[in-house]
Amino acid sequence: MAASAAFVATPAPGQAQASLIAKYLCTGGVAGGAGVEVEAVVTPRLEAGGMLDVNWALRYATDTQFGSPGFFAKGSTLNLEGMVEITGAWNGQLRPKGFKDQPELVPGDFLDLPEGLSDAGSVRRPGTIRVRPGDLFVRFKPAKGEVMVNDNNPAVEYSGTWTSGGTAEEFGDHLYDLHETSQKDAVARLSFTGTQVAYISRRERGLGPVRVLLDGKGITDPLVEPGKDRNGVPMTGTRAKEVLWKSPVLKYGPHTIEIVNAEAEKAYVDAFQVTTGEIGEPPTHNQATCKLKGDPGAIELTVPGNSPSPTPTTPTPDPSKTPTTTPTLPTPTGGTTPPVVPSNPYNPGPGDNVAVVSTSPRPTRTTTVTATPKPTTTRFVKAQVLKTPKGGVDTGEAPETGGAGSYGLIAGGSVLLMGSATGGLLLRRRRATHAGGAQR
Repeated sequence: MAASAAFVATPAPGQAQASLIAKYLCTGGVAGGAGVEVEAVVTPRLEAGGMLDVNWALRYATDTQFGSPGFFAKGSTLNLEGMVEITGAWNGQLRPKGFKDQPELVPGDFLDLPEGLSDAGSVRRPGTIRVRPGDLFVRFKPAKGEVMVNDNNPAVEYSGTWTSGGTAEEFGDHLYDLHETSQKDAVARLSFTGTQVAYISRRERGLGPVRVLLDGKGITDPLVEPGKDRNGVPMTGTRAKEVLWKSPVLKYGPHTIEIVNAEAEKAYVDAFQVTTGEIGEPPTHNQATCKLKGDPGAIELTVPGNSPSPTPTTPTPDPSKTPTTTPTLPTPTGGTTPPVVPSNPYNPGPGDNVAVVSTSPRPTRTTTVTATPKPTTTRFVKAQVLKTPKGGVDTGEAPETGGAGSYGLIAGGSVLLMGSATGGLLLRRRRATHAGGAQR
């Protein structure tokens, strides 16, 4: 077998079973630029009724793991889908799938793997099949919801001169802190993945106008004025956690928001609110593709045929016909007694229907033992008799022997004849007596 292949044999009570380990390198999407290595323990099973069930158990091979692409509420899922090639007596594909719910996430958080993937298909055709794992695909499906990104979050980048510090609880700022600048063109930038974003900060007297850029394009005209209320009237006090600007609904994906101080006046950044709407299917832009590292080999299984014993029937006798039978004498062909076929052809005994083989170009030898009964010849033999009467029907039975039987029959017939004559004379004499014929 190939040197890169690792095999684990795991017998199950009443059924043969084997597993192999497939190693993958995943790139792109949630795997990041460096890539992530994972291992899958692939285990196919032949179930009762002709179903082939393939299960994958997954684990990270190194400390590098899949990472969250953004800020998401609790309930996002990591979805994995594998590919299994079936060749031999039955050709096709199975696609084991699985998912794992995730907690609330920020960019770069490690994602938990599903405990396993599974898929099943019918393989009723008898014969030998090979099960070999193929590529693996990883997709991230974000949860619907909103996440607040604080101004001190490392995901927020600042250019220019900014200061940060805590604020009094009475103002009610998000997490009781702010970033502040008085430099013109100072920028606060957040890259996020979602469908909407909002700029959260104070409304307060003395604050200058700011410009908002979305994905590099200026979209606020006129400028946002935190020094005024919603009606354009100058502020007389302070209001915290105000939504100063909110984007339209965007196509789900990566986006960037920038807050630019338009004048050399005071400006604040308190937080950003990132929203993700309802996502039907896991988006493809976060997909990681996992390719096999080396040849993992394949698992070979023998699907037995289904040959149930016929149910005997008793024919109804017809009184008008005389049944005839021809005796048969089976003659064994010699050799060993053929093995007994299990009553359940899809649940064979352990060890006789599974083999692990390598699909590498190196020469390999695979032995799969399949019971095949030798042909049995039955000869029909006619019963032999010692003598057949001349002119008689060839029934297969000999006549009785010995001479005493014929003489006994002749003597018995003579006695009966004499008795009949004597009885007739006595009867005539009696009739004559009654009629007076005796005196004449």
